[in-house]
Amino acid sequence: QVQLVESGGGSVQAGGSLRLSCVASGYTSRDYCMAWFRQAPGKEREGVAVIDSDSNTAYAQFVKGRFTISRDNAKNTLYLQMNSLKPEDTAMYFCAARLWVGLCPLAPEFFDYWGQGTQVTVSS
Repeated sequence: QVQLVESGGGSVQAGGSLRLSCVASGYTSRDYCMAWFRQAPGKEREGVAVIDSDSNTAYAQFVKGRFTISRDNAKNTLYLQMNSLKPEDTAMYFCAARLWVGLCPLAPEFFDYWGQGTQVTVSS
């Protein structure tokens, strides 16, 4: 049973930084595509960043240059470094995973496993 547990959320002022972590358990293979999504109240879940098994990355346009996704396979951990945060970044952030080798789309329907989320609140 794959489990994903996020941490690192919190409240920051605009311009601040946070680093989210997602620890995966229940598998040891590095052949997982992993991603971060977010959902604000009243809005649909949207993709933030994705990283494949070869650590190739892709980002949503609205976070390019501000957020960095990375993974540590030895620790089974996914990260999201968020800099220059804006009030519009306020949302619940979720990590997601799917056993997959190759390019990974940043689309929620592609992923099989989800964490319960960590809240990020950015004040102006």
